[in-house]
Amino acid sequence: MISANSNSSGDRFELLVQSVTDYAIFMLDRDGIVVSWNAGARCIKGYEADEIIGRHFSCFYTIEDQAAGVPALALYTAEHDGRFEAEGWRVHKDGTPLWANVVIDPIRSPQGDLIGFAKVTRDLTERRAAQDALRHSEDRFRLLVESVTDYAIYMLDPIGTVTSWNMGAQRFKGYAAEEIVGQNFARFYSDEDRLAGLPSRALHTAQVEGRFEAEGWRIRKDGSRFWANVVIDPIRSPQGDLIGFAKITRDLTERRDAQRALDEAREAIIQTQKMDAIGKLTGGVAHDFNNLLAVIVGSLDLARMRMASGGDISRYLDNAMAAAERGATLTQRMLAFARKQELKLQSVDCIALVRDMAELLQSTLGTGIAIDTHFPLAMVAAHADPAQLELALLNLAVNARDAMPGGGRIVIDAAEALVSPDERPDLAAGAYVRLSVSDEGDGMDVATLQRAREPFFTTKGVGKGTGLGLSMVHGFAQQCGGSLTITSDGGVGTTVNLWLPVAGADAVVATIVDHAPATQNSDQPLVILAVDDDELVLMNTAGMLEALGHTVFQASCAADALRLLEQGEVDLVVTDHAMPGMTGAQLADAIDQLRPDLPVIIITGFAELPPHASKRPRLDKPFRQAELARLVARVGHQGAAARPIRLAPQPGDI
Repeated sequence: MISANSNSSGDRFELLVQSVTDYAIFMLDRDGIVVSWNAGARCIKGYEADEIIGRHFSCFYTIEDQAAGVPALALYTAEHDGRFEAEGWRVHKDGTPLWANVVIDPIRSPQGDLIGFAKVTRDLTERRAAQDALRHSEDRFRLLVESVTDYAIYMLDPIGTVTSWNMGAQRFKGYAAEEIVGQNFARFYSDEDRLAGLPSRALHTAQVEGRFEAEGWRIRKDGSRFWANVVIDPIRSPQGDLIGFAKITRDLTERRDAQRALDEAREAIIQTQKMDAIGKLTGGVAHDFNNLLAVIVGSLDLARMRMASGGDISRYLDNAMAAAERGATLTQRMLAFARKQELKLQSVDCIALVRDMAELLQSTLGTGIAIDTHFPLAMVAAHADPAQLELALLNLAVNARDAMPGGGRIVIDAAEALVSPDERPDLAAGAYVRLSVSDEGDGMDVATLQRAREPFFTTKGVGKGTGLGLSMVHGFAQQCGGSLTITSDGGVGTTVNLWLPVAGADAVVATIVDHAPATQNSDQPLVILAVDDDELVLMNTAGMLEALGHTVFQASCAADALRLLEQGEVDLVVTDHAMPGMTGAQLADAIDQLRPDLPVIIITGFAELPPHASKRPRLDKPFRQAELARLVARVGHQGAAARPIRLAPQPGDI
């Protein structure tokens, strides 16, 4: 301590004070004149001892504080109150301001007389700057939060009481800050949600899991509802104690309404497209079937007139049969397009299948078409129905021929391909066999290429194509688990790729089917119950069976069939599937309960039967007498072993 009146007995105390550098510690006389100065004062104020001792301490104050008499007031307060403490701006020697904490204590003699003052000053400029920066940051953040109008951002205490409120919350919910602060946030929920405990569950979830997010209806001040997205996050102290929750709400009502309107518009468009497709489908079906019916009706009408005069009617019957077979083919194509045909999926050697088709392809396409095949020496088997695959390839080859009216070359090739996950939207990941049919025609433009797989779309002209060829192949490929793709360039030609999955190790190997006509009469005549709700179909089926030498009883519904079975024994039941009240599959189930050993043949025009009925003997419409005879001969003997009672013919049954 440097002092005008130094005292040698205070050497140790002086050494202590002089060693302090974080605090300015110095003495004033009764009038405020500096009489001592330590190292901390020199560091903080910037004055050397010989520069400041003897000067009034008011030089440390700003001009404004000097004019206001703050230094004198500080000394007066210290003298009369025993202490003065304050924070404020002080002035460094170089004129720069510093924020200081000041403590002034009076120094008195043993007799109580005022000798002077002890003044301790601490420089808090950096701390104040940090506090100011924090306060400014908080003010900016508060201004930011309060200015946001698209989100309701507010705080809750640990029990859900609203403690802050921004402009977005006021806009969404309708409450001013003074109306809602101090209220529980549960009032934003509907009565049903409050009764269900949703508000408390939301806070509990946020507290336990660290976050809660949901969408739902919320209630405004006026009672109206809005659709909100809500996020609640817990707020914790540095020690981890729960202080409250931050809640952010966004009004999604307009977006939800817009999305619903978009969905409704999209659904309306889809419905319109469906109706347009149905219109095209029904129009195409009606056109083609009317042509076929015209041939059948006309041929039968001519046959009737010719038969009356004793003439030969075989030509007209052949015409009617040919038209009926074309109708059956058209139906099969429609089922293939709808992926509803019955497929017998097997392991197919595509190279052998195309080789066996060579003669059929050449005779169908004519001499003006050259057929080239490009196959690897060996290739894995495909998983497909061999008969339908032959038909598909024949359709593609005919389309390729028609694209080259002046003749040309068709290339059929095959390759193995591996599709990785997410590579193709139309194919699952795995191994495939790609069969391609390419022509050298004029190709397709973009519009034609986009519509090529639509049913009844054709560019061949009126009466030259049904427009079901590509759609049938497309449906067949998808039903096998594959796909059909088309590439075409104008003036270059078209390539149709048929993608089929590779057959698994346990797949059934395709075998050659014997299509030879069956014997018209089985070894043993049977008693057969025929069931169909269509009188014409029932009469036709019964006539075929009787012509084979069997005894036939007829029932027009499942209930009549069960009634007849209760009266006696039959060897076989032949029933239609699509009947009102009780289907053919349900009738077969009922017969199993009544006669477990009685075989039932189900006749159907649909591809699909209930899973439990799919293993029963079935016959697809339309069918010929030979097909019916083969199936009856194969399964009918199972029920002929024991016939203790015969059905007595009922009036109108035969």
